[in-house]
Amino acid sequence: MWALRRLPKPLKDTRISIGASYAASAQLQTSSYFIEETGTAFGSCQTISDKGLSLLRFYHSRHASTNFPDRRCGLSSQAGAESSEEEDDFEDGFSELEMPANAETKGDHIVKEETEDGLDSDQELPSDIKETASNELELLETETDVRDKKSSSRRSTSELFKAIISAPGVSLYKALDKWVEEGNSISRTEVSSAMLNLRKRRMYGRALQLSEWLEMKKQLDFVEKDYASRVDLIAKVQGLQKAEDYIQVIPKSSRGEVIYRTLLANCVTSNHLKKAEEVFNKMKDLEFPITAFACNQLLLLYKRLDKKKIADVLLLMEKENVKPSPFTYRVLIDMKGLWNDISGMDQIVEKMKAEGVEPDIHTLSILAKHYASAGLAEKAEVVLKALEGDDIKQNRGGCRFLLPLYAELGKVDEVERIWKVCESKPFFEEYLAAIEAWGKLGQIEKSEAVFDRLLATSKKLPARYYTKLLKVYSDHKMLQKGKDLVKRMADNGCQIGPLTWDALVKLYVEAGEVEKADSVLQKACQKKEIKPLFTSFMVVMEQYAKRGDIHNTEKMFHRMRQAGYVARVRQFQSLVEAYINAKAPAYGIRERMKADNIFPNRYLGAQLAQVDAFRRTSVSDLLE
Repeated sequence: MWALRRLPKPLKDTRISIGASYAASAQLQTSSYFIEETGTAFGSCQTISDKGLSLLRFYHSRHASTNFPDRRCGLSSQAGAESSEEEDDFEDGFSELEMPANAETKGDHIVKEETEDGLDSDQELPSDIKETASNELELLETETDVRDKKSSSRRSTSELFKAIISAPGVSLYKALDKWVEEGNSISRTEVSSAMLNLRKRRMYGRALQLSEWLEMKKQLDFVEKDYASRVDLIAKVQGLQKAEDYIQVIPKSSRGEVIYRTLLANCVTSNHLKKAEEVFNKMKDLEFPITAFACNQLLLLYKRLDKKKIADVLLLMEKENVKPSPFTYRVLIDMKGLWNDISGMDQIVEKMKAEGVEPDIHTLSILAKHYASAGLAEKAEVVLKALEGDDIKQNRGGCRFLLPLYAELGKVDEVERIWKVCESKPFFEEYLAAIEAWGKLGQIEKSEAVFDRLLATSKKLPARYYTKLLKVYSDHKMLQKGKDLVKRMADNGCQIGPLTWDALVKLYVEAGEVEKADSVLQKACQKKEIKPLFTSFMVVMEQYAKRGDIHNTEKMFHRMRQAGYVARVRQFQSLVEAYINAKAPAYGIRERMKADNIFPNRYLGAQLAQVDAFRRTSVSDLLE
């Protein structure tokens, strides 16, 4: 699967400690490996012997956050779920993968009152997790179950579901009791259809009540997947700790791999590195088989929080003969593309095809995106034609990808052509894609026209639809239009949350009003139950750093810590940049990084050399 190349000086220790692996590389006597895919290294890995490899375990640094909010939600079909924490750490940065339409959830946001259409107003998740939610449905159901549910949902909407959403008040128990008293029967098919519809609308609180009622009233003989569904819902509504507590009351006979897989997925959704590694190790201790699903969870998590550990996961998959899934390949392709290693990206695609895995529309969209970013317009167009297929009308699923990608290439005519396919009856994601596409092409009026048409489709749209147009205004520095749109959101009853804050902060920054952006962010931080996105802090911090404003850069660094974000390379890069631009030495900066288990990449290493208060130069030698 992956070729291994051992570097010089193998060492004797046969134990593996991943998590501390890169933190103490200068002091631990371990050997290094490079995980190579078709000849290109992904990263280093501290491993020693085959015996050690079989005992591979994952450990988190002591500085990670261990706080678990009481109420959390997110769709966990693989990770189920933008805490939107983009990790653009220069040389070792990754973008989030493109997402499908039907997996819109959130990570670090509190559960809000459900709107009429069952959607929370301003909550969304990392796109890579949302993509997995679409493609890894085996978390809670077998493939047959999912297929049956989908076909069932096409035929009719569950009567049980209709009764649930029409029930008044907060508690469903009385409504469900009444439904049974009226002579309605409870079948597994009916329950599955209702659960599927509730999940699709992110009505997790009601789905949890349904699950509790079914078990309490003994209306259903619970099997492992029913308990797993409960774990998933508890994690979303009540938090990880409650979900973990519930696992202890599940009968041992039903406490199998899928239960812990579900908990692991929700840990990844919540970006809790330490807890995710604990759950993974627990699964190993229980001697559950190591699956591509579990490894993909770690890939997702490390992709955002600790990229160097990706090599460790690949090494584990190699040793345990875990066959990569299409999603595994997709992550690796995206990484190569972000490193601008186009030939390496192409080699992974060839490897993928050689294993009998054909790129799907998500993978093709990622390829096209990276070709376009690399200036390879012709190669991007070839991929986009493959994404279209023989008849785009029969392949509508690709339109939401094609619209922004053709716009990225500046292909106005192609955007027009694809939009005409959708225009008679667009899906929600096609509306959003068109808003983005026309914005990229600078045709703001067309973006606004699509948005107004979208607005007319529902009495109350979630805020994320507004933020798509807000981003267009931000990109074009249209401050007044952006402010007017936010007022329109408030007038329409939208709950303003992290996505809107993020768009508004960037709008002010693009307009040159950094202090106003800072003020918006400060007010957002006062809403303690929901924290602003990582990127919201960073965009302000980077502006202060460019000015050489050390005081405010340090202030933003501190605020991020207060909000619960663990220190990362990108933050230190901005912090050091502030000292460089202020032409001031950064006393103790290396010690601060060491305390946070942050080890510099090449870019940060070069920065540190410039702010070293004790560095020797040819001039200093002359003056001594």
